[in-house]
Amino acid sequence: MRCLPLHLDAGSDVRRSLEQLAQQQNANGFVLSVVGNLSVAAFQCPGQAAPTVLSGELEIITLQGTLAPGGVHLHLSFSDGNCQVWGGHLEPGSLILRGADVLVGLFDEPAPRDAEAAAAAARQQPRVALAVRPGCPYSYRALRLLRTLGIPHELVEPSVGASVPQVFLDGVLIGGYDALAELHGRGELEGLRTGL
Repeated sequence: MRCLPLHLDAGSDVRRSLEQLAQQQNANGFVLSVVGNLSVAAFQCPGQAAPTVLSGELEIITLQGTLAPGGVHLHLSFSDGNCQVWGGHLEPGSLILRGADVLVGLFDEPAPRDAEAAAAAARQQPRVALAVRPGCPYSYRALRLLRTLGIPHELVEPSVGASVPQVFLDGVLIGGYDALAELHGRGELEGLRTGL
């Protein structure tokens, strides 16, 4: 394992910065520590249909989770000016106020044969397509599930008048969010994850 310090300047998006790091390094890893503050925090609270967004001078308390070239799964906790603590699943849109320093632990690079297989998989078209509409909580949940699991996917236009989300596997409609969640519950999405 190697440790990599990452400095985030004011205005940096925390999640997107860590996603880019994992892609650039082509490595899996996790967050070891963080010190810094946010001007905006976007996070998913348990049981809520959409992310919560708070702004102000927000002090980061913890940031933990995993990184991979196909995506990240991170949890954030922070305090506001009244020392009230907030937290949840880190979403895009969490912006650094003055600066932050993150220490990331990355696992050793894959063997050349593994790197070639991962590169070949990355060149293939995603097997999952998703038709969604803005503001639909089930569309959001389907996108979040795929992103959290690191499953490559593409977005397509929904059919006129059709309910959303519509989930397609290898071009075949399998249903909506419930069907996707059921496949996940049975472990049948594992083979679709990046690098598998």
